[in-house]
Amino acid sequence: MPLVSSSGWRWRLVLSTLLVCALIFELGEWLGTRRTAPKQSKPKLGKATNKGPRAATTKPKTKAAPAQAPAVLTQVVNRGKFKKVGETLSVPTGGTLELRCRGKPVQWAVPPYLEEEDDGRLRIVQHERYGALTLVNSTGADTGEYTCYPMYCEDTDCRKEYNKAVKVFVFFPDPQELFVPSSDYYEVIQLRTNWPTVLPCQVTSPEAEVTLHREFPPVEVAVDGTEISFDVKKGFTIHRPRPHHAGALYCVASLGALRQSSTKYMLIYVNYPMAPPAPVIQASSSSVTVGENLRVSCTVMGEQNVAIDFTWEYPGQQIGRPPYTQESAGPVSGGAAQQQSQSVLLVDEVRDVDQGTYTCTAHNLQGAKSVSATVKVIPKAKVIPKAKPKKP
Repeated sequence: MPLVSSSGWRWRLVLSTLLVCALIFELGEWLGTRRTAPKQSKPKLGKATNKGPRAATTKPKTKAAPAQAPAVLTQVVNRGKFKKVGETLSVPTGGTLELRCRGKPVQWAVPPYLEEEDDGRLRIVQHERYGALTLVNSTGADTGEYTCYPMYCEDTDCRKEYNKAVKVFVFFPDPQELFVPSSDYYEVIQLRTNWPTVLPCQVTSPEAEVTLHREFPPVEVAVDGTEISFDVKKGFTIHRPRPHHAGALYCVASLGALRQSSTKYMLIYVNYPMAPPAPVIQASSSSVTVGENLRVSCTVMGEQNVAIDFTWEYPGQQIGRPPYTQESAGPVSGGAAQQQSQSVLLVDEVRDVDQGTYTCTAHNLQGAKSVSATVKVIPKAKVIPKAKPKKP
């Protein structure tokens, strides 16, 4: 067996070591590639679409405003005890009324008497989750409607939410005063044809019996619930006023042995029109020769017993030419109950300055409307004298 030299054996050992290292290096690279290579997703079977890849979008997050709980009106009956109020509430005179309204913030409305006076009896405080109203040393004059309005606020701008208001009518029964006191001996109320009229004779106690009376002649007015009705929170309502409702009326309240009269109400009937007038203007001629007379009429057809007022604007006003007008009003013959009101502007001996626009404005209690007409003034034709024949 031949002997191998020591130098050849060493070289073979070095080469073998290098070969093993190379194999280990390649095996490590192959394993690393398999771990980091992305997996190819298999195509999903289903309906084919022509849509391309959708870009990834991030929806902005909107902060929804917290929904505010509806306002609730409660009465503090004792310390720590509360009672939800209904449409009406009775508190003895001299007692304390304490109401709470849920909401942040809220605003209160109170009867006019409390708004006008400032003697420290009324206290309103806004807490974190509710508003509180406290009225001490109450009197019959405090009777009326108390309303809580939730407020909608954006930054520092706040407004009342009228559709979410909660209210209660509070009576303060006074053994000496059956009617809410008034500083007026009588009150003038206008009766409108197309508008219900309220006689506000409010009582301090819901137990009082109230009747309506006429002063002259002294009779009790029938209340049938249709033509005239009564609400203990408002008073008497005349739903469709007519001329026979006019006059001096008052209310009488009775409770036990006590009987009192209210303020007198002077009812004045006004035939209120349904709409503003619709005038029609017409000139006697659109062209007038200097020296002739001009007549411009303005006519309104409307309801009977409705007053119409007329005003004019005309070119002659610029030089102070005074207006001459004739006005009339009367019923129109026929089936319909109508009235014709008319104003006629007369211009005698027309001049050049009378040329221009004539405007009539008709007024009634519902409004006013204007109409115009234009008039042209023609110079008077010059008369050329005939030439005298020459003598032969």
